[in-house]
Amino acid sequence: MIEKLRELLRKSVLKNSAPSLLLSGGLDTSILAYILKSERVQFLPLCVSFEGKGSDVDYTHRLRSFLSIDPVIHNVRLEEVVDAIPKVIKILKSFDPAIPNDLVIYFGLKKLREMGIGSVMTGEGADEIFAGYEYMKGLKNLKEHLKRICQNIHFNSDLLGRSLGVEVKRPYLEREVKSFAKMVPPDMKIRDGFGKWILRKAYEGLLPQSLIYQEKRPLEVGSGMSEIREYLASKIKDEEFEEKKRLYGMNFYSKDHLYYFEIFKSLFGSIPEPKDGEIVCPNCRGGKNGTHCKICGYVEDL
Repeated sequence: MIEKLRELLRKSVLKNSAPSLLLSGGLDTSILAYILKSERVQFLPLCVSFEGKGSDVDYTHRLRSFLSIDPVIHNVRLEEVVDAIPKVIKILKSFDPAIPNDLVIYFGLKKLREMGIGSVMTGEGADEIFAGYEYMKGLKNLKEHLKRICQNIHFNSDLLGRSLGVEVKRPYLEREVKSFAKMVPPDMKIRDGFGKWILRKAYEGLLPQSLIYQEKRPLEVGSGMSEIREYLASKIKDEEFEEKKRLYGMNFYSKDHLYYFEIFKSLFGSIPEPKDGEIVCPNCRGGKNGTHCKICGYVEDL
């Protein structure tokens, strides 16, 4: 089964070839970089960092030494991030509190476009099909949950890519890889305290242990972009936060969530009514499909 996975991913990477790779140094993109290097495919690895912070830079440098690749470390400044937030919200039509994750993708795609590169490979999808998220470790209905995710899977990088003129390619979501993942039993996806266990096992001995058995970290954390939350929160006083929660009749998970909403409100005026077939979000009253509201980020308890 492990050899089959390696072969499927090798074929998928070659099929989804792109001149660049958004590289975080995490498990998923490290595997893609390993395959590209092994197949002697020329590619530009790009790692995004907020003012040189976050652990992604460190992991990327480890991969740089191991694979003899030359990644571009794209450092973005606070002023650039603050200026980009309204642009990202306008593209996504969302004030989801996960905006810092989207900012990492936005700056990566924007940099590639400025370099004249029109397509990029990402590691998106591996967590969804191989159970890589931390919360999944406690799910009793993991198989059913992953099935629901795959039925409604989408990535904001598509919207960001179209806006910036960069095509996003995802080897982990190639049909054959997804079909294989459905056949993998839950105890081979989560084992010994690790998600994506079979994926880790498949490249054990081919990549350094420190890369194979690193913990899952959100893009915003690894890139250091999560620090923007504290800066945005400093712009809103406690009393203002509580007052505006009452004023808008909405639960904001944090002060930066309110910050995103007020930009959304200035851009779009109001939250759109649910479309036919959509469920009314209990938080923002907009329309949602499944357990996650793409507009406000509300997630139902699993």
